[in-house]
Amino acid sequence: MTAEIDARLASLGIVLPAAAAPAANYVPFVQSGNMLYISGQLPMEAGTLAVTGQLGAGVHTSEGQRAAELCAINILAQVQAALGDLGRVRRVVKITVLVSSTPDYYEHHLVANGASNLLANVLGEAGRHARAAVGMAALPLNAAVEIDAVLEVE
Repeated sequence: MTAEIDARLASLGIVLPAAAAPAANYVPFVQSGNMLYISGQLPMEAGTLAVTGQLGAGVHTSEGQRAAELCAINILAQVQAALGDLGRVRRVVKITVLVSSTPDYYEHHLVANGASNLLANVLGEAGRHARAAVGMAALPLNAAVEIDAVLEVE
C-alpha cells in the first residue's frame, strides 16, 4: 500500500513537508490504541502561512479550497511523522474543517472539499471520511482554514 500511496502523491506533484512543530502548549498528534488524533493544521507551505484572511472578505472559495488542501497535506505529514508509514492508515475517520469567514459566507462545505478530495485521492477508500465544516470568526495567525483529523491506524 505504501508504494501505491507514494505513487499517488507523486502523480499529484505532492512532496510531504516536514511535520510542523506545535505553536503552543500541545502535541501535534496523540495515538491511543489504534486511533490517531492529529492536532489542527494550518495552510502552511514552504514554512509560511499560505492563505490568510476571511472567506467572504477578500478570500475566495477557490483560495479556501487550496488552503484546505494544504491543511490536508500537513495532516499527512503529521501522520507520516507519527507512524513512519502512510500505509498504516486504515481509514481517515473524521476531519473537522474550521473556516475563517464572514457571517454571510455559506460555502464552507466547498472549502472542505479541498481537503476531502485530497485525502481520498492520496489514500483511496481509506481517505473517505465523515466531516464537519464550520465557520469561525477568526483562526490562529489569521489563517483562513484549520483542520484536525481522527484516523484509525494499524
